[in-house]
Amino acid sequence: MPRKPRFYLPEVPVHIVQRGHSRDPVFFENQDYATYAYWHKESSKKYFVSIHAFVMMTNHIHLLVTPSEAESISLFMQFIGRRFVPYINHKYGRSGSIWEGRYKACLVQDDAYLLTVMRYIELNSVRAGMVELPGHYRWSSFSHNSGIKNIEFLRPHPSYVALGKNQQERHQMYQELFKGYIDEGAMKRIREAWQTGTPLGNDMFRDKVERQLQCKVGQARRGRPKITIDQKGL
Repeated sequence: MPRKPRFYLPEVPVHIVQRGHSRDPVFFENQDYATYAYWHKESSKKYFVSIHAFVMMTNHIHLLVTPSEAESISLFMQFIGRRFVPYINHKYGRSGSIWEGRYKACLVQDDAYLLTVMRYIELNSVRAGMVELPGHYRWSSFSHNSGIKNIEFLRPHPSYVALGKNQQERHQMYQELFKGYIDEGAMKRIREAWQTGTPLGNDMFRDKVERQLQCKVGQARRGRPKITIDQKGL
């Protein structure tokens, strides 16, 4: 069966997920995470991809990025894979791909959708029971976006910049977002979107994407409610 084609648009954010083969670990020690982060930085500079959020879990990764060109995402991921996979195989005496097939991805609408995806990504370690608070997990973008420490290769999306008049205000407002739940319906929609390649957004956003790409993308669903946030705490 031929591979399903991927479709991206310049300056439209993309949520990327890649899992280890059979859900096996792809990171074994701190140096592995640091090496993957280094190739993130190098690839983002080479292919003009802005990285807004990420998390590196033991056996999978999540990224939220914006490409400058339609082909930038594929080149960005290929560059990382062609360096990180040989690094892991050589270091641990393995062979073959460490990833479970191709990465999965979906386009993401700006504003509430994008900010909710950022929270979804950065709360991975909390949902997995690894830490109590996102700031306790070292290998994610939360520390940067909340103002704890700077991560050189991250770039703010305009939806993030709009949170406040200055950096201090943005950090405070971003931390406030994490005082609310992401409701189960929103979580399900985010998962379904990256698993199927369906654009994450309202019907107007999806129709706009399909007009620009001149094809149907992902699952044929309409009338889904907008992502909402339950303000009850983490």
